[in-house]
Amino acid sequence: MAGLTHFDGKGDAHMVDVSGKAVTSRVAIAQGHIKMASETFDMISEGRAKKGDVLSVARLAGIMGAKKTPELIPLCHPLPITKVAVELTTDATLPGVRIEATVKTTGQTGVEMEALTAVSTAALTVYDMVKAVDKAMEIGGIRVILKDGGKSGRYEAT
Repeated sequence: MAGLTHFDGKGDAHMVDVSGKAVTSRVAIAQGHIKMASETFDMISEGRAKKGDVLSVARLAGIMGAKKTPELIPLCHPLPITKVAVELTTDATLPGVRIEATVKTTGQTGVEMEALTAVSTAALTVYDMVKAVDKAMEIGGIRVILKDGGKSGRYEAT
């Protein structure tokens, strides 16, 4: 278990003690997408979904997901999030919706999990809002593309 900070010397899961870490500005950006049938894509793009504005609702859900991350992921610390931005962009080449979430904080641990949860929650909300017409939608590509701040410094996906 060497190098895995969420396990103690016996291999038991535990919450990492961040009290000795410096308070620094931290940011994480995650991305993902949801693919769908062309007809579903057109319905979302044209604002014809019966449940309402799919992209606006999914954006709000993503923001809420970031804020609720420590309630969903057992070993995440509650953090004073200073910014959550969720962008949803329709992409006819998928066809579907691309999702990007940016989360910021000033604290002792990073916000990668919050950014990933924001993307996941937004994608699940898109699915929920149009599943009546397209149960075959596919959520994928969810990953951290940027993390900055803290002892480990900057990470950018290639």
